[in-house]
Amino acid sequence: MLVAFLAVFVLVLAVWPLGRLFAEALGTGESGQSFGLISEAMASRAFGRAFWNTLETSAASVAVSVLLGLPLALAVSLIRIGNRVALTFLVLSPLLIPSQIMALAWIELMGSSSPILGLLGLAPAPGAMNPLYSRGGIVWLMGIEHMPLVFLAVRASLTSLPEDLVEAARIGGAGTFRIVAGVLLPLTAPAMVAGASLAFAASVGNFGVPALLGIPGRYPMLTTLIYQRLNGFGPAVIGQVAVLALVLVAMAGVALGLRGIVLSRSVPIDRSGRPLVPFDAGRFRRPIVVVLWSVVTLLAVVPLLALLGAALSPAVGVRLAPDTLTLGGFRSTLIDSATVRRAFANSILLSAGAAVAAAGIAVGLAYLGAVRRLKLARWTAWFAELPFIVPGTVLALAYILVFLPPLPVIGVSIYGSATILLLAYISRFLALAIGPVQTALASLDPNLDEMGRILGAGTFRRIVKLIVPLAAPAAAAGAILVFMTAFNELTVSALLWSSGVETIGVMVFSLQYEGNSTSAAALSVASIGFVLVLALLVDRLGSRLPAGTLPWRS
Repeated sequence: MLVAFLAVFVLVLAVWPLGRLFAEALGTGESGQSFGLISEAMASRAFGRAFWNTLETSAASVAVSVLLGLPLALAVSLIRIGNRVALTFLVLSPLLIPSQIMALAWIELMGSSSPILGLLGLAPAPGAMNPLYSRGGIVWLMGIEHMPLVFLAVRASLTSLPEDLVEAARIGGAGTFRIVAGVLLPLTAPAMVAGASLAFAASVGNFGVPALLGIPGRYPMLTTLIYQRLNGFGPAVIGQVAVLALVLVAMAGVALGLRGIVLSRSVPIDRSGRPLVPFDAGRFRRPIVVVLWSVVTLLAVVPLLALLGAALSPAVGVRLAPDTLTLGGFRSTLIDSATVRRAFANSILLSAGAAVAAAGIAVGLAYLGAVRRLKLARWTAWFAELPFIVPGTVLALAYILVFLPPLPVIGVSIYGSATILLLAYISRFLALAIGPVQTALASLDPNLDEMGRILGAGTFRRIVKLIVPLAAPAAAAGAILVFMTAFNELTVSALLWSSGVETIGVMVFSLQYEGNSTSAAALSVASIGFVLVLALLVDRLGSRLPAGTLPWRS
């Protein structure tokens, strides 16, 4: 009964909307011909320009991600360095900071009123266009944002390699450089390609960076074209934008398919031996550590300092100085603005609701799949990952298409309400909660559950008394990850929010889009601080969580 309920729930929230959207994209259109909508959309000059821009910038940003992520993963994994957890956390911070906030931070760093470049005498002249409002700016920021995907893939491959490989190479007379270049790098190449494929799929669906940089720079991409068409024409163009969504999914699907092929054809390695021991860099250790921290600080810390400087400025365009520093931006944004206060409340309630629901569903699916070994539960968990894999813009479009008409039986539409956002958040981020719980329950002896059944305990009682205590730390970590991700979310919210149901991500984007960068910076700083507190909270659970749950502690 429980597995059927969860399967129907995931089917309604994940599979049905996406299937309905793709069916819409395959419609006849105005011409009445088969696949007419696809033909009409692809004949548009706007589509052609946005498609090639998306393809070019995504591919170029992957190069940036690899050039940054590969050496960082090699250094962090292979060299004995102190404060490894803190360094890894900073490397992974672009995954915790929403794309629109990261873009805003870099805009403030590179702008004419930059407090950092101003001190160095390198700030652009007043009135000059920010250099990030360009193809190069989008490539750079998306490359940084998705660099952790390459870093995580390469680091996971390196840390799973056996020390026997290194010892055998040393016996053969190979030095450290030759071991890294001739032995370890070739073995991690499939992981690097897999991480690069994930980075490409993420770049294709990125909305925050192209919206904040591409719209002012007149550089359209598919995600921003979808947003602008829906924003300008409303649901009347849902068929046209469904085609754009289908193209996004196809582009991401090709990348994920390549990832699967590369991983399936990689050379199998016996990884059962003693794990790889980091090298002693000797006299090169200090220079390497200095370079590492300098690069990570430049990528992760300096832009946030510029964002803080913008939030402390009295007005847009005023350069920060001791006599101009003020907390007025925080007061006017966080305290005086009823809309921002409402956005905070909405984001907290929606994120908390999605986190609790996702954790509960994850415990049920993990129990039924990992402990009871039910195939339907495993298939349901697999389908639950679809909304997380597809671009958020695609999921939002699917929800508009399905939930815009009045619902059957009750005759009420949930479009424009908090309910549609809550359901979209649950669907989008459920995969984040399922992973840790599945890992925690994978080693549980099924005989314990069978013993409880023999003693007369029903399914619900066994879950409450046996499964929940064992899965609680992992479920809590998954719930916090869902909350942190949903709290500042923009890609889905940008198309589903309405007046009265604003969220933090939407408010940051709207304030910056309106030119009120001081308020946008103040709100961004406050939201980042909130997320960092949550990250520290989940880090305190680290010792009670399965290995690999927290990527910065793996």
